[in-house]
Amino acid sequence: MRLSAMGDVAMTAPVIRALTSQNPQVKVTVVSRPFFKPFFDPIPNVAFFAIDTKKRHKGFLGLIRLFLDLRKLKIDFFADLHNVLRSKVVRQLFGFIGKKVAAVDKGRDEKKALTRAENKRFVPLTPMVERHVQVFQKLGFSIDLQNPSFSAPSILDLEVLKLVGEKNGQKWIGIAPFAQYSSKVYPLDLMQIVVDELSKIPNYKLFLFGGGATEIGLLNSISRNRENVITVAGKIKFPQELQLISHLDDMLSMDSGNAHIAAMLGVNTITLWGATHPFAGFAPFNQPLANALTSDRTQFPKLPTSVYGNKRVAGYEQAMRSISPQDIIAKLS
Repeated sequence: MRLSAMGDVAMTAPVIRALTSQNPQVKVTVVSRPFFKPFFDPIPNVAFFAIDTKKRHKGFLGLIRLFLDLRKLKIDFFADLHNVLRSKVVRQLFGFIGKKVAAVDKGRDEKKALTRAENKRFVPLTPMVERHVQVFQKLGFSIDLQNPSFSAPSILDLEVLKLVGEKNGQKWIGIAPFAQYSSKVYPLDLMQIVVDELSKIPNYKLFLFGGGATEIGLLNSISRNRENVITVAGKIKFPQELQLISHLDDMLSMDSGNAHIAAMLGVNTITLWGATHPFAGFAPFNQPLANALTSDRTQFPKLPTSVYGNKRVAGYEQAMRSISPQDIIAKLS
């Protein structure tokens, strides 16, 4: 069970793929929000249970109904990969009827030590994917993530092909310049430089990802109507975006859901970090640390100031300007 957020749910997919491939006797039912079902469709021996948080599974009585619905599936083990109030209730109910249960340890105290302003303990924490592996180990299953496997790129349907065209030996780069919090967003004037320079490279095609009217407007401005820079946002559905991402050579993303989706699909993923830092354990799966470009801690020694980027620190608003466009371009050239 893992309900949100998008990137966090995507981070569970490689672990679940490894679990079922290395333990073929296991069938997994993923309990999550309906929107995330496409993450798990390609994984063998995985079913998806869509939680209905607005009606049937709303509130405490809804959690009782969720437990009863899941109990009908004859579940033997319950892996709580969220460890919040909702999942705790369901976990405890399965424990009461004698099922083996386990929950993720989010390492909250370690994260507080990493992000506090004074007496900061700046060391890499256990990655979240490893914390998920530990949950299944508690349940008695071994998982090795050393040599992960990924699905083959998806077949692009006609609607996607009409938008992006055939690949024909081009280098395809996805760019997702937005995040939930402004402290994690690379300045758009610098991102414009990145897009401008990459678009000049022969045989490169860039795809801009985002969502919502405001972001779409900004993406259209960044693209400057160039033929090899295509705004994807608002033009195809989410499952079709996943199809396209699976064909990318590289994804450039903030510390956000798009980074984890690309990594989940085995795409080389370059990430930019502002208020947050990969040491907190949220670096994209199976990506080298060199792919994470971080703000300069010599100039901004309090970084990271937050695990999620939701805390503002005076004087740190421009921290991401310490990441040069040239360094980003070099990673993608």
